[in-house]
Amino acid sequence: MDAQTLTLSPAAANRVALIARKQARPAILRLSVEGGGCSGFQYKFDLAGAPEGDDHVVETDGVQLVVDPMSLDLIAGCVVDYVESLGGAAFRVENPNAAASCGCGSSFAI
Repeated sequence: MDAQTLTLSPAAANRVALIARKQARPAILRLSVEGGGCSGFQYKFDLAGAPEGDDHVVETDGVQLVVDPMSLDLIAGCVVDYVESLGGAAFRVENPNAAASCGCGSSFAI
């Protein structure tokens, strides 16, 4: 797998499409990384209106995942999934670059 490759799972794409339809917005999920969280960095998910000029874009089932270049350095090779369990439902990032992550799965350390 290319170090710059990101993957949006079909389950995550279906969920983004559903949310976007309900909000009458384009099916574009922006994933970014910010400082903070209990492990040093945290993931942030938003619906985007359109990709920015320097975004890395991947598409699954007509849904786009867009990531800015600075965030891409920290999450290259990731899989963005959507999981439902007894504890709730959430987008989850499987990050091969993370040396540690918190119990809630929303932050990580390199």
